[in-house]
Amino acid sequence: MDSGTGPAVLMLHGSGPGTTGSGAWATTAQALGSSWRLVAPDQAGFGRTPIPAGSRGGLRLWTEQAAGLMDALDVEHYAVVGHSMGGAVALALAAARPQQVTHVVAVSTMGAPGAPLSADLDALWAAPAGVLGARDMLSRLVFDQALVTESAVAARAAAMREGADAYASLFPPPRARWAEDLTLSAQTLAGVRAPVLLVHGAEDQVTPLGTAALPLLEHLADVRLHVFGRCGHVPALEHPHDFRRLLSCFLGREHSH
Repeated sequence: MDSGTGPAVLMLHGSGPGTTGSGAWATTAQALGSSWRLVAPDQAGFGRTPIPAGSRGGLRLWTEQAAGLMDALDVEHYAVVGHSMGGAVALALAAARPQQVTHVVAVSTMGAPGAPLSADLDALWAAPAGVLGARDMLSRLVFDQALVTESAVAARAAAMREGADAYASLFPPPRARWAEDLTLSAQTLAGVRAPVLLVHGAEDQVTPLGTAALPLLEHLADVRLHVFGRCGHVPALEHPHDFRRLLSCFLGREHSH
């Protein structure tokens, strides 16, 4: 997905089975309107993007892929918004490309040093393709279970089936090592020059506030944290209006380059 004109915003999805760039960000992108150029790729192993031969995904590949995409699009400066796994990629990208990345929004982010693999993330990565797996997965993602509708479950089940083969190779057990691959060192985090907005749900069981977001406050030079109460792992879905307001307000700030 590549839409709108204006300052560029790279939007990086999370790691749940069946996730795609446009699936994760379509409603947010629609609501943000056309004042930004929004780029929402499928990361390697998701949607239409295969994993390169001889690789098995992971933080380094996703970070290099994101940087390479923006280079290929000839975008010199851009903000990065990342959800969950995408948040870790966004932070790693900001550290690797300090001249290019102007703002980082890390939503329900992974990446905090020493963050353990939660039981819910383990279950999410292991969710079998199909209706049962989709329902279980969605129920772990949101605080408000009314959002786990039959149509949402059916749509997710279809997306999971479509991407099942590629996905199977991404997070095989033991899964703690993949969570570890997505954690960033204190040194990397110290290299993030851009202002960072962390957005998190107080009830997030997948990347819990205490182990995922709070430790990052000690490591990032220019950081603020916004916590939504009564919210799980997907603030964009559970608090869409407030989330978009936060996003456009923060992305509209002048950056220091």
